Amino acid sequence: MFVAGFGAVTYHLRPFHWPALPATALGMAVGLACVVFELRLERVSLKRLIGAGLGATLGILGSVMIGNLLSLTSVEKHSASFFQLTLLLVMAYTGFVLGAVKGDVLNLSALGGLFSGERQRRTAKILDTSVIIDGRITDICEAGFIEGQVIVPQFVLRELQLVADSSDSLKRNRGRRGLDILQRIQKMSSVHVQIVEDDFPQVRSVDLKLIELAKLYEGKIITNDFNLNKVAQLQGIAVLNVNELANALRPVVLPGEAMRVFILKEGKEFNQGVAYLDDGTMVVVDNAKKMMSKTIDIIVTSVLQTTAGRMIFGRYEERLRPVEPVHHEPRPAAVIEAREAK
Repeated sequence: MFVAGFGAVTYHLRPFHWPALPATALGMAVGLACVVFELRLERVSLKRLIGAGLGATLGILGSVMIGNLLSLTSVEKHSASFFQLTLLLVMAYTGFVLGAVKGDVLNLSALGGLFSGERQRRTAKILDTSVIIDGRITDICEAGFIEGQVIVPQFVLRELQLVADSSDSLKRNRGRRGLDILQRIQKMSSVHVQIVEDDFPQVRSVDLKLIELAKLYEGKIITNDFNLNKVAQLQGIAVLNVNELANALRPVVLPGEAMRVFILKEGKEFNQGVAYLDDGTMVVVDNAKKMMSKTIDIIVTSVLQTTAGRMIFGRYEERLRPVEPVHHEPRPAAVIEAREAK
């Protein structure tokens, strides 16, 4: 509507005494340029906008002062006008660009609470390829823990497409699953997925490109890549690690508590059975070898935390009365076997 209105105005006013068609085309082109400029401004931080405004203002003031000095010299009038106009454009543009680049060093907190909402506005989340293929991000979004703007870079989509077009059937299935995950996230009303074209040709690694993009948008990276997590934190980039979230949400089990588990297979030691919780935690149960393929109540004896994960040790007693379990649902055997194979 804005572009059409701009075209209608120029059609009516006919600037430069142009015919109707060229005047309308000029108005619509100017209106379209304004819309593109406004879309670009949406991605610029308030610091850069303030820096660009201050830089352009100082450039214009400097050009006016120098232009007044030129008017006092013996330079021919038309030449002086040319120099003044050129100086105005050059210094205003230079001040605008330098102010935008150096605007990140501004400390808006020194101005009180006037710009306190700028930090709250920075809620953009940037998705990594690994977290898209993993798939748990959809459950997190559906639960409402992630909302607002979710950014998917074009170079991440290209990497997903390369995986989906791989000759390896396993990689191909993972890539296609990642594309399906993105489609599910796009359909969620609480999440706004934005595909950005920003790229950094001088940077080859996708992980480093994600870090540069997070600096540009002042956002957070969502990943489950351990190395990317560490590198981003070293550079001051906030990271939301899905694996760390899953570890934090594991149920707390203390020795002496009762829980109900499904004995899936025989343990390594004598008369032991092995079960698994929903999150994949292994439960080793004494006196449970004969209870294979059954759901039983056990008493937790100890909990062992290792670098590979957590293990729970328990004891089965035939006379143990059923109690309210801490964790109920057994994991399907196919899922457990796939996890062990991995």
